[in-house]
This record gives sequence, structure tokens and C-alpha cells, in this order.
Amino acid sequence: MAYKITSQCISCKLCASVCPVGAIKIIDGNHWIDPDLCTNCVDSVYSVPQCKAGCPTCNGCKKQPNDYWESWFDTYNNIVKNLKKEPDYWETWFNCYSQKYSEQLQKLNSK
Repeated sequence: MAYKITSQCISCKLCASVCPVGAIKIIDGNHWIDPDLCTNCVDSVYSVPQCKAGCPTCNGCKKQPNDYWESWFDTYNNIVKNLKKEPDYWETWFNCYSQKYSEQLQKLNSK
């Protein structure tokens, strides 16, 4: 399953610089991920896809399902998550990281 760059992309080009296989292409200012090159960072030193991990928007790229049932379960899980109002893992991580980072900056600025 390859990833796809969404409309949330802010064209910062961070994903292109961190992709270990060079699957992210920029043509006419539009970013896209070549599904033939994308390996989801499987069989690499990374435990998560680097395009997703490096994205400052946390929604710049999402998994693109390969078949009907994978797409169906992905849609189902997203709907259930929204109904339960459960936060996304990356959203939670980003919020926690931002809070800790701002606390550290405040400590440094107060010295």
C-alpha cells in the first residue's frame, strides 16, 4: 500500500528530503508519491513511513489502499474513529511534542 499526498500538503518539501527511496516527486509544483517506488519504509531502518513522520501538518500524506476490502476497512475505521472522537496517533504525538517543546522554549527564554 503506497501513500498519497493530500490537499493538506503545504509544499514544504520535507517529505521529499526524508524519503529513503526517492518516491516523492515534484512536478509543476505538485507533490505526488510514485506508488511503484514507495515501500512504506518496510525493510528499512525506519519503523514508520518517513513522509508521514516528517510532515509538519500531520495530514500531508495518507495510506492509499490497494484493494476494495482494504479501502472498505480503512473507511470504516476512520468513520468509527470520528464517531468515537478518538484522536489520531500522530495528532496526539504532535500535540504532546509541541507542548513539551514550547515548555522548553519558555524555560530557555526565562533564563
